[in-house]
Amino acid sequence: MNDQQLIPADNSIINTAVFAAFVLVTLFIVYRVSSRGSSSDYFVAGSSFSGAQNGIALSGDYLSAASFLGIAGAIAVYGYDGFLYSIGFLVAWLINLLLVAERMRNTGRFTMGDVLSFRMRQRPVRAAAAASTLAITIIYMIAQMAGAGGLVALLLDVHSGFGQALVIAVVGLVMMVYVLVGGMKGTTWVQIIKAAMLLLCVALITIFLLGKFGYSMTDLLLRAAENNPHGREIFAPGVQYGKSELTQLDFVSLSLALVLGVGGLPHVLMRFYTVPNAREARRSVAWAIWVVAAFYICTLIIGYGAAALVGTEAIQSAPGAENSAAPLLAYRIGGTVLLGIVAAVAFATILAVVAGLTLTASASFAHDIYANVIRRGDVDSDDVVKVARVTALVIGGASILGGILVNGQNIAFLVGLAFAFAASANLSTLLYSLFWKRFNTTGTLWGIYGGLGSCLLLVIFSPVVSGASDSILPSVDFAFFPLKNPGIVSIPISFICGIIGTFLGRRDEVDEERRAEMEVRSLTGIGSRLG
Repeated sequence: MNDQQLIPADNSIINTAVFAAFVLVTLFIVYRVSSRGSSSDYFVAGSSFSGAQNGIALSGDYLSAASFLGIAGAIAVYGYDGFLYSIGFLVAWLINLLLVAERMRNTGRFTMGDVLSFRMRQRPVRAAAAASTLAITIIYMIAQMAGAGGLVALLLDVHSGFGQALVIAVVGLVMMVYVLVGGMKGTTWVQIIKAAMLLLCVALITIFLLGKFGYSMTDLLLRAAENNPHGREIFAPGVQYGKSELTQLDFVSLSLALVLGVGGLPHVLMRFYTVPNAREARRSVAWAIWVVAAFYICTLIIGYGAAALVGTEAIQSAPGAENSAAPLLAYRIGGTVLLGIVAAVAFATILAVVAGLTLTASASFAHDIYANVIRRGDVDSDDVVKVARVTALVIGGASILGGILVNGQNIAFLVGLAFAFAASANLSTLLYSLFWKRFNTTGTLWGIYGGLGSCLLLVIFSPVVSGASDSILPSVDFAFFPLKNPGIVSIPISFICGIIGTFLGRRDEVDEERRAEMEVRSLTGIGSRLG
């Protein structure tokens, strides 16, 4: 069996059937629990979920195709350097736990724009917050769509570019149905189901895999080193990021983006409003940390296991390249049945995450731009929901086109870029708004647009877009920024711009009464139910 046919083509019927069954079951659930009430029901499920439920849903939102496919592949190929993604993704939750979750829940109502504009001038700040939310969510969604294309190429034996583009479009359309029909309540239940399936899947693969080696991690790791061209170097840092001082700096930049990005991810922040109070928001983060930690421990074993049983060369030559490591391993240890489970879970992962991102982006546009900027708060709740649904269609279409464009890129790397945008555009202004009394409207605008603009500029003129064999446009070269992740430059720029803008702005931009109210509300929760 050659590298291109590591999984027999006749399995595509089984994989398609399993995936179709998942879609039908979850669509039924989404329809049954769908929110047909106010904008609060549609956007944040009426704040009706418990901390445990929301924590599992948070982990479902967070454990994307990058975690399931990209990180496992990165570990299989690069060893320790691939696992550094997991460490960054996990440690990042401490920022939400210690600094963000409770204060966000107490201060806002639907979106991040509620918090940033609480004591600022409403219209410009909400417009800026919505712009950053839309940019980040579309970049994140493009990464998920790219994962869908690579996964389908492997699991359903679709090798043509047109065929993969068609499947990306189908995934996008199903995701739109989730959002349009179910709102936040339906999407949350999809996330909970998907998180449970994902944990079950990685646990099964891990147990079966260790059984192949007599439950000896030592034997598994030694076999992984034998089947990797880097040998035992995969157990130490440096295989991917230790080639030069430039790659080491690129790793530092990536690490900053991963650790700081979660605190600015709009779809994660919005989930803090689906619980009734700040205590449940904090509990949901604690639950998410435990679920995510268990998942990444399994991913470490799966990654090295893929190197041991499948082999690095076979993984890199398969359709989907690094992203194919987990499915190839599943077929090798569990045959068609386990592969079918992995296929369903991988598709569920992509669908659920993209649905959550779409809902967040459409809520931000409808609530921040339409309701508060265009209509100045004079709007009916039903109209806001209608605008959100139309926005979901537009965003879904944009993500489908973007996913087709970057199909074949490592999705863990693409998500790293989304984290860099989140940390650059949102984190500085969010922390300043919650903790700095002097912070004002000018500082907010400088922080958001300075971070977002610098990050976008550096990515466009980096090897991500041009100048390298794995660039989006490999045939041209207009790159002048040498790093693939801009976080080490754009994140400090955002914090500095926020400070400069604050001191350039007038002192009377700060509404002392609203500032005091925000401080009391963020610390105590008094008044938070009033919106």
